[in-house]
Amino acid sequence: MLTIDPARRLAQALGLDELSNEPSAVPLEGGELDAMMLDMRRTFDDMVYAHSTPDRAEKIIANPFYQTVSSSFSGTQEYMAMEKLGQLHARGEWDLIVVDTPPSRSALDFLDAPQRMSTFLDGRMIRLLSSPARAGGKGLRKIVGAGFGLFAKAVSTIVGGQLLTDASAFVSAFDTMFGGFRERATRTYELLRSGGTAFLVVATPEPDALREAAYFVDRLAGEGMPLAGLVLNRTHPVLAPLSAAKARTAAENAGSSRLASAVLRLHADRVDLAEREERLLARFTGAHPSVPVVRVPAVAGDISDLDGLRAVGERLADQAPPVPPVGTVRSLR
Repeated sequence: MLTIDPARRLAQALGLDELSNEPSAVPLEGGELDAMMLDMRRTFDDMVYAHSTPDRAEKIIANPFYQTVSSSFSGTQEYMAMEKLGQLHARGEWDLIVVDTPPSRSALDFLDAPQRMSTFLDGRMIRLLSSPARAGGKGLRKIVGAGFGLFAKAVSTIVGGQLLTDASAFVSAFDTMFGGFRERATRTYELLRSGGTAFLVVATPEPDALREAAYFVDRLAGEGMPLAGLVLNRTHPVLAPLSAAKARTAAENAGSSRLASAVLRLHADRVDLAEREERLLARFTGAHPSVPVVRVPAVAGDISDLDGLRAVGERLADQAPPVPPVGTVRSLR
């Protein structure tokens, strides 16, 4: 279970205090479960060490420009999620890998990570910064050096000379790793499109959440990703075959029985809520009739231990088809 959501809900749901950047065993009877939470910076550092010599890796990690890119560059979180997923799949240790994403529209940004990283690495500034290091002959170095000097003079007045120097040193040291970046991200992207992957869109029966769910369904279809269906979470099914109108009439006629009147009014409110949720779901299914839907009723309190997770799992398993070998779960809580 890999969560790329920086919130700590997964650890709490598993009854743990925290999760690390490496899979760790969750105490479980009758099975095996490992869980982890993506640490973007640690994953970036580990990748540098894995694909470089020790001396070069130390220089890259100590570079201030690298420290900025690895912690705050737009798209780094999503790219590192792709990198980590690729690593875990390559190890071949698990029957199922579940990826839990943040509950926001940016959750599927990791689908753009390979292209965004390629655009960044192929960008004009990166090519200019790396040109002096890539130049082969003396004459070519002289030509490139002259061009880079003009570029450096112009940019240094905007971003500062030291930052430009750090950036150039970073790109020069990092140059040999760029191809591997792109190739690994592309392989993981293809893994997400393979027949062994299933995407589940999870949403609550609320207007905003179902609009987001519709966006994700359309986006997954556009990317050719295998969508397994929608999990409608925290629903409020009707508990008795009594309409809201009849329940309110009965409540008014309950006389001195305050308890009976209160129960009937609560039931009426529940029926109204259930009907509202049905209308919202009907709007979604009308636009996406081929998407299977599984409903999970709301439970009292938060899920904070394995017993709670088992109860939710049993409700899902009663309705859902078997999950294929690699799964990616999209969650809108």
